[in-house]
This record gives sequence, C-alpha cells and structure tokens, in this order.
Amino acid sequence: MATKTLTNNTQEISFNEFKKEVLQDYKIAKISRECSLLGRREVLTGKAKFGIFGDGKEVPQLAWAKAFKKGDFRSGYYRDQTFMMAIGELTAQQFFAGLYAHPDIKADPMSAGRQMGGHFATHSLNDNGTWKDLTKQYNSSSDISPTAGQMPRLLGLAQASKIYRNEKSVQHKTTFSDKGNEVAWGTIGNASTSEGLFFETINAAGVLQVPMVMSVWDDEYGISVHAKHQTTKESISEILKGFQRDHENDGYEIFVVNGWDYVQLVDVYNKASKIAREEHVPVLIHVKELTQPQGHSTSGSHERYKDKDRLQWEKDHDCIAKFREWILDFELETETGEVLRFVDGEEDLIILEKEAKKEVTNAKRNAWNSFLNEVKSELIEASHLLEKVALKSSNANFITKYKNDLLAITEPTRKDVLSALRKCLWYVRNEQFSEKLELQNFIKSSFKNAHYKYSSHLASETSLSTLNVLEKKPTYAQDKNLVDGRIVMRDNFDAILTKHKDVIIFGEDAGFIGDVNQGLEGLQEKYGETRISDTGIREATIIGQGIGLAMRGLRPIAEIQYLDYLLYALQIMSDDLATLRYRTFGKQKAPLIIRTRGHRLEGIWHAGSPMGSIVNNLRGIHVLVPRNMTKAAGFYNTLLDGDDPGLVVECLNGYRLKEENPTNLGDFKTPIGVVETLKEGTDITVVSYGSTLRLVEDAAKDLAQVGIDIEIIDVQSLLPFDLNHDCVKSVMKTNKLLVIDEDVPGGASAYILQEILENQNAYEFLDSKPSTLTAKAHRTAYGTDGDYFSKPSIEDIFEKVYEMMHEFNPTKFKSLY
Repeated sequence: MATKTLTNNTQEISFNEFKKEVLQDYKIAKISRECSLLGRREVLTGKAKFGIFGDGKEVPQLAWAKAFKKGDFRSGYYRDQTFMMAIGELTAQQFFAGLYAHPDIKADPMSAGRQMGGHFATHSLNDNGTWKDLTKQYNSSSDISPTAGQMPRLLGLAQASKIYRNEKSVQHKTTFSDKGNEVAWGTIGNASTSEGLFFETINAAGVLQVPMVMSVWDDEYGISVHAKHQTTKESISEILKGFQRDHENDGYEIFVVNGWDYVQLVDVYNKASKIAREEHVPVLIHVKELTQPQGHSTSGSHERYKDKDRLQWEKDHDCIAKFREWILDFELETETGEVLRFVDGEEDLIILEKEAKKEVTNAKRNAWNSFLNEVKSELIEASHLLEKVALKSSNANFITKYKNDLLAITEPTRKDVLSALRKCLWYVRNEQFSEKLELQNFIKSSFKNAHYKYSSHLASETSLSTLNVLEKKPTYAQDKNLVDGRIVMRDNFDAILTKHKDVIIFGEDAGFIGDVNQGLEGLQEKYGETRISDTGIREATIIGQGIGLAMRGLRPIAEIQYLDYLLYALQIMSDDLATLRYRTFGKQKAPLIIRTRGHRLEGIWHAGSPMGSIVNNLRGIHVLVPRNMTKAAGFYNTLLDGDDPGLVVECLNGYRLKEENPTNLGDFKTPIGVVETLKEGTDITVVSYGSTLRLVEDAAKDLAQVGIDIEIIDVQSLLPFDLNHDCVKSVMKTNKLLVIDEDVPGGASAYILQEILENQNAYEFLDSKPSTLTAKAHRTAYGTDGDYFSKPSIEDIFEKVYEMMHEFNPTKFKSLY
C-alpha cells in the first residue's frame, strides 16, 4: 500500500487515511467559507451588527492546525476562524452565536456575546477561577481588535515555555507546561506588520530566543490600502531578512510560502513547529498570495479599490479553489500500477460541498433560534405583565399599544422589551396597585440579569479575588530599625522570591543593577537571571511579556521605569490586560503585577502623575498609590495572594526616606480598596494620596497653629476606591471636603470627588462647596521652582484650606488676600 506523510506528526499513514484527512480538511474549509458568506448576509439583513471574517485564509490555517499541539497557545487576530474549527474549538453554530452576540457562555464560548465575531478564546479557568490543565487542551488567548495588539502578549506566551524548560523552581507546575515544549503561535495581517508593536515584538523575541511562530497572512491589502503604501519592498519577509539566523548569530528562521499550496504549507508548518518546539528559535512564516473574497469587513466592498485584473486574479488564486483543483488532479500510482485518487470525480466534491452548506445553514438557524427564543420568552412574560397593568391603569390605551407593538416585533431584542416596560412605568407613576409593583420588580430583575450578562467579571468574582485578601499589619522589632525605603522594598522582594517560586521580575535596569532606585539590589545574583532580568527599552512588550507569562501560570512583576513611560504601554494595558477577564466572561485571567514609580521629582518626563487618564483607561486593573515603601511592599504581598492584575505606583522621591523595616517581610498585607485615616480632625476632611500626603501632613501642623484641625485620609487605592465608604463618614463629622492631587485639573481629583459626592452621597453632609487642589494644567516644569509653581505646595495647601475655613467662618478666619 502506498503511503504519504502529510499529517501533524512524523508517522507515515496509509493512503486511505491520507485521503480521509485531505477531504476532511476540504470540508472544514468549505464550512468556514460558507460561514463567512452567510455571516455577511446576516449582517446586511440586520440580524448581526458587524462582520469580519476569515475567508481567503482557510488553507494555510488548516496546515497550521496540523502542527498545533495540546499545550500550545495561539495569539491571533480576527481572521483565524478556520484554524479554530480545525482544532475543534469552534463550531459553525458557535460562530453564528458570536455573530448574534448571544450573551450565554455556553452558546458563545468565545466571549458570551461581549466581542464581535472573529475574536476567539478557549477556557483556561474552571468556574471557581482555578486553572485548568493547560497542557491537556488547545489554548487560544482571547483576541482583541486593535491591530497588532496581539503581538506583545504573544511574546510572553512564548517566553513562558523557555522559563518552564530552564528554571528549576517552576518545573513542578506540570499543568502549565510539559518541560517547555509548547509553542506560541501568532497571526497578523500583512498590513498590520506596519505597526510598531509588531516590530517591537519581533525584535524582543529574537533577543530572547523564544518558541514563537509568527504567521503573516498576506493578501496585499490593509482594508483599501495596497502593500506598496504599507511595507518597504512590499514584503515583510524581505525587510526582515536581517533577522535570519546564521552559524554565528541567533535570530529567526524565515519561511515564505504561497497561501494556496496545501502540500507546501503543511510541510512548512511542520518544519516551523519542530524548530520552535525543539530549539526554542522564533520562526516567521510569510504566507503570500492570499485573497480576501469579501473584502475587509461588512463595512464596505473591495470592488471599490481593486481593479478587474486583481479581482480576476483573486478568483483564480482563491485558496479553496486551488485546493479543489489539487484534489481533483491528484493521482498516485502504486508499485503494482494501481492509480490512487482522492475522488472518483467532481461529483464527490459537489456532494461534500452540499453537505457543508447544509451544515452551516442548519447551524445558522439553530444559533438564531436559540438566541431569539430567549428574548421572546422574556417578551411574552413582559407582555402578560403589561396586559395586567393595563387592566388597572387609567392609561390603559397607551400601555396596551406598547404591549401590542412589542408582540408585533418578529425579531425582538432585550432593549425592545425593557424600553417598552420602562415607558409604561412612566404612565403609572402616580397610580398604586399590586401589578405596578410587579412591573417595577420585573424591570429591576431584568437589570440585575443584564448586569450578569453584560457587566460581570470585570475583576475576579471568585474566592480567589484579591479583595478577599485581609489586611495584615507589619510587625517591628523592639529596637527601631530605620532604613532607607528602598531597603524595605528590596528585603520584601527578597522574601517574595523565596516564598513564591513562580514570581518572575523583569524590566529596564531591573536585573544587573537591581533597578534604578536599588529596590532589587543583589537579587539577580541571588535568584538568577531568569527570575530577575533586564529587558530592552520597550515598554509595550514588557507588559506583553507579563500578560503572556501570567496567562500561563507564572506570577510576573513587570517593571516600567517611570510612570510617565507607562504611556508607551497604556494601549496594551487598557485594550488587553484590563479587559481580559471581562471579554472572556471570566474564563481567562492574567494576574500580572506592574511596578512603576512616579509623582514628584524633576521635569516634564519624570514627575508625572497622570492618574486620571490611568484610572479611566484601566478599569479591570487595581490601581494602587501607596504613600511609602512599606505600604507598597504590602500591596505586592496582597496582589500575590489574589488573582487580579494590579498597578503599583511607588513614590519616586521616597526611596531614600527613612522607614522602619518590618520583621514580617513578604507576609504583611496592605488591603485593596481601603482608605487609611492618617490624622483625625474636626474642621475639614482632606483626601489625598502618594507623595502629596507628606505635604498635607506638614501643612496640617501649620494649620493647627491658626486653629484649624484637618482630618487626613490616604486614598491608598484608586481602583477600587474606598469600598467601606470611610470618606463619607469623615465628611459627616467635618462637613467640608477638599481633595488634593498632583494630577492635572479634572483628573484623579474629579474621579475622587465623584466617588465621594455621588457614590457615597457625601453631598448630604456638606455645609460648604467641596473643592479640589491640583497641579496646573500642564506638565511639571524642570527644577525646584518648576515643581513649586506647577504642583501643590505646602503653602498652596495651607491657603486652600484656610480659604475654605474663611468662607465657612469669615469672622474667625480673616481673608489672607
């Protein structure tokens, strides 16, 4: 019997097995294509809001799936539906459930309707938040839409294999890695390789030498823009030739292959897998001559920007059409003269194609009915309730019309149902009967259910939540041991690294010199270059490393040298890390800890406190602003006992200030979401955080000299903020509120004010206007005087408090000016 070695391993298979595999691949390709074609129609008919599909990329993804093994990770983009189908992690019905935004994780396991179609994920977590055995399943990290945004995370997913292979302290974590034999696979469109995130990641992976295989799907266009406007030489593989490894230098293995050549694709992907998996060498696969039969998305038509010759070329070189030709033309003569074929004739393929089309049609219908029937059930219940309300209300005609209009909707949404109910409630606002109470309760219950469907899982909702970690105060020796704050930080990190074997710390200057402020002094020498390491100057991929490592069961602490430099990484933190748990409906997590330092120092680029922008961009990440190094160290200890990501902003001017070194290093905990009252007072509540608190404390002494007794509250945690509502308890006593902040006006101070006044209802207890004292609207000018005239000073604080007391009691507190 003739044999063929076209499979996902090195074993030879019989021709019949080979034939079965090829035809199954063809059917998957056709199912995927039919999903794309029918999906576009569903958008254009209004059943779905938007569609972006993987048509034209089917055959290379079939080849990729053969090389992808359990334990491997994907970090791709929104064209990879065929791959997900080929590894068995996406059905046609699930594809359509995602398209319809079905808010049920069982119907749409990718995101429970939270992401548009084409964004794929597998489940890394059990329902209780604990990890699954990731080595026993195919893994796909959850996609994001921003172009090239998948790249930084890919770096960390790949680096995890290298750490698991080489670092003995984590080799016991066998549910996350099998001796580092996993490959992280990335995909990107050729146009998106123009993004800086792509080049930053490619360079970092080459430096780190990690098992990463990067596929570039090249159909020559980025929406309507041709490759000649995107890429030098119109070829990403050409311009990356300098990354090719040789006998003297590490680098990449680079392959170029046509996207319609099934046999060559399978060969290339198997070679790439072997190189990356065994040698831990990154690989680039430039997949050329692909097409995009329906254009970029449902937002437009590619006929607007492709000429007739190009459209004809795409028709001729469609990868499925070429695959079909190869199947029909394939013949293999055995030693006995027997001619083996995949099919006896075209009729065999036509039958298979009809089966694929029928399967997709049924899947679409079932997905739509499943989605619609849930809403219709709620609509019917709502209509019965409105009928009962109408019988008792003097506005029965209006309510009955709303009921009838609801029942007339053939394809209703939950918005239709709730909108009608809420408007009917307006009509009975002045009436009293039991059915009105039923209506109110139905609406409240609907919003409660909607919160679970659309707003849950921003942070951990399991027993592993960081918010469940209780405070544990630092303990001290009988004889005071005063040290620089950096020593507290260093000694606590030392204790952490001993206690938590899976902690990995990395960043610019973090390794050899122990960070620029010596908070990691000597720890690389003690724990090795894997656990404490330097990185290049590349903030976005430092965060990406952390995300990927955290998704694979390690506990990374990624250091961004200064808070101002966080802006380089803010997009990845916001679009990827902050949304990960939310966009997967709690099925993936990345408990990354980000360490940085900020607040007052010198100049525009090293004195920043852009906390308002951070708070508003990073919902889903704990944002922690400790006033000293002991508090900061306690936050690291707390975060490591939970499973949420966190950002710790250390005070840049606090490393040389003296603090007492605790005796329970690595063990004491600073609670998250809890404020601390530093000084009790009776006249006014002053709320602040970070370095500014020291100025507030100094100003308090001066204010006391003129008879003003302020209460000082340290925020400690901006996200979440004051879960126990201690701020309003203070305002109930003082009846006055001042928020002091070194962010720009309207930044974090506005956020804090809104939390206290609106969410805690402090406005009820104020007898004067609440106020803020912030930095100027610009960044900090350089030098001592630049700081003095740019950010709040002791004198500013004194005079602002005095001004508020003057307004309250002008007789006692005469105007200063």
